[in-house]
Amino acid sequence: MPHKKNQSEVTTPPTPDEAANLLADAGQSSHESEFFNSIPAGYQRGKHKFVAVLGTVMSGLGKGIFASSLAKLLKDKGLRVEPIKMEGYLNIDSGTLNPYRHGEVFVLDDGLETDMDLGTYERILDQNLAKDNFVTSGQIFRKVLDKERHGGYLGRDVQMIPHVTGEVKYKLRELAMKCDADVVFVEVGGTVGDYENGFYIEALRELAFEEGENSVCFVALTYVIEPQALGEQKSKAAQLGLKKLMEAGIQPHIIACRAQNVVAESALEKIAMFSNVPMRRCFSMHDRKSIYTIPQSMREAGLDREVLTRLQLHDRVDQRHEDHARIDWESFVGKLTRTRKYKASIGITGKYAKIRDAYASIDKALEHCSAHLNVELDVHWLDTTEMPASEVGKALESLDAVIVPGGFGKRGTEGKIACVQYCRENALPYLGICLGFQMAVVEYARHICQLAHAGSTEFDPKSPDPVIDILPEQKKIEGLGGNMRLGGKDVQIQPNTLASFLFDEKPQVRQRFRHRFEVDPRYIETLEKHGLIFSGRHPEQPIMQILELEAKNHPYFIGAQFHPELTSRPLEPSPMFMGLVAAAIQHAHPDVAPQEISSRWLKANSSTVNV
Repeated sequence: MPHKKNQSEVTTPPTPDEAANLLADAGQSSHESEFFNSIPAGYQRGKHKFVAVLGTVMSGLGKGIFASSLAKLLKDKGLRVEPIKMEGYLNIDSGTLNPYRHGEVFVLDDGLETDMDLGTYERILDQNLAKDNFVTSGQIFRKVLDKERHGGYLGRDVQMIPHVTGEVKYKLRELAMKCDADVVFVEVGGTVGDYENGFYIEALRELAFEEGENSVCFVALTYVIEPQALGEQKSKAAQLGLKKLMEAGIQPHIIACRAQNVVAESALEKIAMFSNVPMRRCFSMHDRKSIYTIPQSMREAGLDREVLTRLQLHDRVDQRHEDHARIDWESFVGKLTRTRKYKASIGITGKYAKIRDAYASIDKALEHCSAHLNVELDVHWLDTTEMPASEVGKALESLDAVIVPGGFGKRGTEGKIACVQYCRENALPYLGICLGFQMAVVEYARHICQLAHAGSTEFDPKSPDPVIDILPEQKKIEGLGGNMRLGGKDVQIQPNTLASFLFDEKPQVRQRFRHRFEVDPRYIETLEKHGLIFSGRHPEQPIMQILELEAKNHPYFIGAQFHPELTSRPLEPSPMFMGLVAAAIQHAHPDVAPQEISSRWLKANSSTVNV
């Protein structure tokens, strides 16, 4: 039953200014108004602008790619931009999601486990994000219910409107204030018409109404299908999807049309006509060789100027800043799209190899390195769950480098250990990440330290030699209780090591972690006595964070308990990946002098091992 109004309640909606000033304290409602104050104290209407990106027709169209690319163009102009991803699922975070369903879990510096789109934002915008940049329905509902239990609504019946939508608006305004953002980019997960994200879309409609004209720019991503049997593009599905958005009370200002090929002008004309959006604001977001070419295409299409006009932001542009940023980005894209000088093959041996999104950050880190080192990489995705140890050699013998990525659970681990052994014994460049680091320790303990039954208590709680174990005392030190060790942590680098060379002789670096198990300190002395080098450690505690082999014994063998791929950026690739790719080039082209390949990344171990 709808709520029955008292005669003292207003019967006509107030203006945006009146709505903004109805209540003085955020989070409170009143018997005198149907409006719920969602404005933080000190918030200035008009100072902060919003760009909302929504998807139609189907999910997975690349809303995060579009939003981050457009945000980059505004950041290049000197504006302060902040993205936020709003997910419809009820999980509090993305930490428990299956990679097959949702891609990789991207860990922020503050430890929050998020959707992989946050990685896209960090890479393209070249800025670290935090928990304020990610929200789920579970977070919103929990906050509303906690507030209700503490009497925060002063006796009102708590409803989707205005309380849940009010919490969303409060979150967006709070982010804008906290980061002093010129523009907040809001990406709504899922598709218009989903039950899960309906309240987000309604909240954005309300936000546009309350903030006033020229404060919110709506972008709709849609899909132009091209059935193979017809041989032409069809826009009807796109038209219907956009109609669904307009039925929700939102008129898009920009439309991005996803398609396999360049969207034909006839299709764009139909979409423009049925959505009331001028042709100049309809953008063909067709498949490209790299997502990093999209910002340039947007700039050429004038989308950045259209957003500035819509949000009345031309007076905040720093032209000199934009000129420098554009030159840097165009230089990278030029490297990315050029004909490559070298070729090399890299194997990624994981148990989620059938879906590349499970290792999206690794894929992008390799792309960054391939551009800077002028190499065409042939990446082989190898599923270790389907790889018997006896066939590992056959699978790896044609490769120039191997990455063993992170993961959880026993499945596929023996295949990973066999891959580590092959790389170590055959001087094949190797990078172990998280579980790959741990498997390198287990392999070394078994075959070099003669601890034949060495293992991890994650897979065998009764292992006679648990060189990898969960250490409650370290959990207490880290202040994480029973949870994983998550987020950015300092790593102390040992001088005169490969790690020290890769990180440019820095004594300490900050990297991102996501793991429960560690190298058991009881075995460190034994491992080191047999030649394993722990070149990166916790600054204060016996937590091993980087391992390597001596350069005289191997051209490139290194492992990290952290995830170096999470901090790789287009203009500043991960040092550990750069070293691996440079070593792969040298392995593929043994007759080429190392200094020709890279004077920076092969200098330390250029002629130590004949591969």
